[in-house]
Amino acid sequence: MKKEMRFISAALLLIFTVGFQPSFSQIKKGKFVKIFNGKSFKGWEADTVFWKIKNGVAVGQVLPGQIIKTNTFLIWKGGEPANFEFKAQYRISPEGNSGVQYRSEAVKDIPFALKGYQADIDGANRYTGQNYEERGRGFLAMRGQKVILRTNEKPVVTDSTGLGSSDALKALIKSGWNDIRIVAKGNKMQHYINGVLMSEAIEEDKVLGKSSGLLGMQVHVMPKMKVEYRKIYLKQL
Repeated sequence: MKKEMRFISAALLLIFTVGFQPSFSQIKKGKFVKIFNGKSFKGWEADTVFWKIKNGVAVGQVLPGQIIKTNTFLIWKGGEPANFEFKAQYRISPEGNSGVQYRSEAVKDIPFALKGYQADIDGANRYTGQNYEERGRGFLAMRGQKVILRTNEKPVVTDSTGLGSSDALKALIKSGWNDIRIVAKGNKMQHYINGVLMSEAIEEDKVLGKSSGLLGMQVHVMPKMKVEYRKIYLKQL
């Protein structure tokens, strides 16, 4: 009987650690929790034509000859984070274009599409680290900039030198795996690559600004591309 109980307990523990995926409300403040288990898309949704899991990694890929009509996202279904810190590792092909979407909303009538803030990533590192609003205002804070976003105004750059030049920051981005971190608290949004602040945006637009929303990772419309994400964690602030 004791052996059976130990077996049942071990089985339940395995289910809990492998299959369980927390919602944002279950994530305690100040503690990072893994939100992708590397074995299944439990707790996520995606077009599995373009998203797979390989060796514990979420892989977004467009193969030559595949038709992709709109940007498609791997979307976390655990809630709509407001004040949070997100961290993960990514690797992207030279021609690739991707990004981590946050404080976003689903696009009506387009499956797996999101609109909202994006911590931009691309293989050429022309845009990596910037804040881009998908299906919205476009470029918000370029790499190396601190900006204020106001209603009916272009982004107001308050600091374009303190973070370092775009080229100097680009030199810190690796060709292989990189760490990406997003800190969104109140109306301040900060994007980090390999521990270095790349851009910062202060949202003061009461009409277009968002204080919470969906989280996801992008596969961009391309003839071909590949992006990989692993070690995906979230912390409530």
